[in-house]
Amino acid sequence: MIELENPKEDLNELIKHILIKSDLSIYVKDYIKKLKIDRMANKKFILISFGKGASSMVNGAIEMLNDKIEGGVVVIPKGTKRPKGNLEVIESSHPIPDENSIKAADSIIEWTKIRGNVGFLFLISGGGSSLVEKPLRPITLDDLKELNKILLNSGASISEINTVRKHVSQIKGGRLATFVYPKKAYGLYASDVPGDILDQIASGPTVPDTTTFNDAFNVIINYNLKESIPKSVLKVLIDGVNRKIRDTPKPNDKIFKKIKNEIIAKNESILKHISKLLKGKGYKTIILTSRIEGESKDVGYALASITLDSINKGLPLRPPIALILGGETSVTVKGKGIGGRNMELALAWGLKVNEQISYKRAAILAFATDGIDGPTDSAGTLLSSEDINYIKSLGIDIKKELKDNNSYYVLNKAGLLIKTGPTGSNLNNIIVVAIK
Repeated sequence: MIELENPKEDLNELIKHILIKSDLSIYVKDYIKKLKIDRMANKKFILISFGKGASSMVNGAIEMLNDKIEGGVVVIPKGTKRPKGNLEVIESSHPIPDENSIKAADSIIEWTKIRGNVGFLFLISGGGSSLVEKPLRPITLDDLKELNKILLNSGASISEINTVRKHVSQIKGGRLATFVYPKKAYGLYASDVPGDILDQIASGPTVPDTTTFNDAFNVIINYNLKESIPKSVLKVLIDGVNRKIRDTPKPNDKIFKKIKNEIIAKNESILKHISKLLKGKGYKTIILTSRIEGESKDVGYALASITLDSINKGLPLRPPIALILGGETSVTVKGKGIGGRNMELALAWGLKVNEQISYKRAAILAFATDGIDGPTDSAGTLLSSEDINYIKSLGIDIKKELKDNNSYYVLNKAGLLIKTGPTGSNLNNIIVVAIK
């Protein structure tokens, strides 16, 4: 077997396999077969789906259930592919909610009022937190927009952000289930959160909530956001802490007795598939984690340290080796540049490896399965430690641009971006370091 010096070719081949393995319609069809939902006699379903993977999930359900679907609504990000069928479709906003987010919530609530022998099939994926929203009074839409912008730029983890979102909403944190009870319902979730915590996916609209108003308020305090968030949001959180507002429904609440919630697709499945593929190419593989969190640059530097130890000391293993991980890192935005968590992580990795050793047989793939890394048109990047030399030859000061959170500019200038467009999936981020 001829061994290529630069493992970028191997990583580039992975992208198509990641996209295929991320197809949510397949997971929905498999789950419906397993539960035999399609064979339920005299049972019609109202289909409600929202998130970045809504269209794909709906297509899977339509293929299996067909004439058993009575109606429903699908909420998708603006500009993404619409689902098959004749369901109501609302194009909404991500990552900041807008008027269509409120419209979507109102439509969903109306569909839950349908009477007769019907059940509900909820198909929910990441991104749903902003696509569908109805804030608690007196929070206005403008207040909600401001809150989301502040949270997304704070450096808080997605779990922490969703903890706050749940406690300012009329439908998140299990509150949507109150509108459905006592009808039978299924909640099928595609996980985009580290650790696959069910009540954190799209802020857990049909799931018992394990967090409290105290937890939400502590996020605000821990990130020094008390003075910057809208006063109406602060009032709701403080009223909740003081028990003037009822907390989100908890696991023992009767509203969950007739709803079955389950994660049907997750990041881990893709990581295992990648591991198998790379073993076939001669790599020793290690799946480090499916729940990586933390500041993107810090995670990039940590992965660089492991890369260097593998090259220099054979720790944890001698090359050829592939380090595989998934999850969702964060970027605390302090600069004025444009970037994303995957781009920033990979650039930090490349810079650190390049600083320590002249080695061209190491590469990193950092890829968002939804096709969107930060507020950009990029899904991430694929670069080698050697590419850092090329970037420097363009006259770019990488350290300076990283400090300005300007990773998109750097990687775009060097022609190192991956652009897939929205994929119709959302199973978190995939990061692979390959060393020949």
